[in-house]
Amino acid sequence: MGILEQIDQKYDGLSKSHKAIADYILESYDKAQYLTANKLAAVTGVSEATVVRFTTEIGFTGYPAFQQALKEELKSKLTSVQRLDYTDRFQDDSQAVNDVMKTDIDNVKVTLANIDQKKMNEAVETILGARKIYIMGIRSSATLSEFMHFYMTVLFDDVVQVRSNCTNELFEQVMPITEDDVLIGISFPRYSARTINSMAYAHKRGAKTIAITDRDKTPMTEHADISLFATSSMASFVDSLTAPLSLINALLVTLGMHRKDHIKSSFESLETLWSQYKVYETGRDRKDNDDFPAP
Repeated sequence: MGILEQIDQKYDGLSKSHKAIADYILESYDKAQYLTANKLAAVTGVSEATVVRFTTEIGFTGYPAFQQALKEELKSKLTSVQRLDYTDRFQDDSQAVNDVMKTDIDNVKVTLANIDQKKMNEAVETILGARKIYIMGIRSSATLSEFMHFYMTVLFDDVVQVRSNCTNELFEQVMPITEDDVLIGISFPRYSARTINSMAYAHKRGAKTIAITDRDKTPMTEHADISLFATSSMASFVDSLTAPLSLINALLVTLGMHRKDHIKSSFESLETLWSQYKVYETGRDRKDNDDFPAP
């Protein structure tokens, strides 16, 4: 049961002051999640001690635990417009820059502190043993999927990035998946229904499924054989993908340690092509380029 449902269920038995707190949270949960116990007390006309007692009455050890749980729950509930309102708390551009970057740093620290190495090892073994690797992340998670696919094609010969052109085409891409394959689904709040449905389909087909998401017991983990978690607490309407990208980076490097010979062969071939077709600029390329003469 979610926090808002817990409050609603206990509402009739609450005292008058606790109902005042409950009313504010139920009506303005998008704002309440960022209020300190003292500020929540001020806007509801009660004491700070009453706010703390309220959180224990609905089942939490104290206000910090309640606030963190509320933030986690609301990540999948808030609309883009509600997320945009978060920027109202920034006094100026400087505060926005500092808060956003500090949030990203904290997300990486929390992800590292809570990483399950056993699950990471299982993910590596599963991917190494797969016949074909499917990678799926759409909307804001598409950037993570694109990054992962770019390097996975260096590591493995048969990698498919499931792209979201339209619903029918998306499921057509996943349709051939077999029990010898693996689907890596990437999604963070708000979770993509298409990614969830594709993981359910792959799981039903007997394929291994790996979820890269923010926490357990969500629709993203329901059909996942292995779940890897990265914190994505947001400081604004923009999704914080720093920690998820770092987790994927760590996964790629670990896979690379088991595929050194293949990587070396791939890069030797690629370097030849890159040089032949001048994929990357060199000093010589700039000197010999007549298409853009110096002014």
